[in-house]
Amino acid sequence: MRKRVLIAAIAAPIIAAAVVLTGTSFAATAQASRTQKMYVTLYGWPDNSPPGDGTAFGSGHAGGVGTFAKPITFATDQHELKPGTKVYYPYLKRYFIMQDECVACDHDWSKRKWHIDLWIGGKGENKGKVIACEDALTRSGPVIINPPSNEPVSTTPLFKGGKCYHP
Repeated sequence: MRKRVLIAAIAAPIIAAAVVLTGTSFAATAQASRTQKMYVTLYGWPDNSPPGDGTAFGSGHAGGVGTFAKPITFATDQHELKPGTKVYYPYLKRYFIMQDECVACDHDWSKRKWHIDLWIGGKGENKGKVIACEDALTRSGPVIINPPSNEPVSTTPLFKGGKCYHP
């Protein structure tokens, strides 16, 4: 019985130290949130290249609803933000995840100009209305890179049924 107590007395601090060190190690590898002003454009089914929902990274299909757990696809230069990087765009109150390439973003990033292109959808919709909505929502503004999971969210589609979301 005394051996068990002695072993427990010795093991407990070692286990506690291991948990603390492991927790610290995990915390050190987490990406810190930061805000960056970016040029934010949108793209959708009709003006994707080729037209459709195909992507260069991730699942291979653009989509998402805008929550932290189900972010919407965005495109950029993969040297600007790596595939799988999440961002939060306060203007649209949605989370996005990098899953696609963007030629204009590649060009801008070669000049170190921050530029992301957000997925708007638009399958089966009027091409002109989808592109008009993309243009209406395009602007420069703050984007949170590696955001916390508790930002306010709107899951209203950015474009659906011929209607463009306006914040």
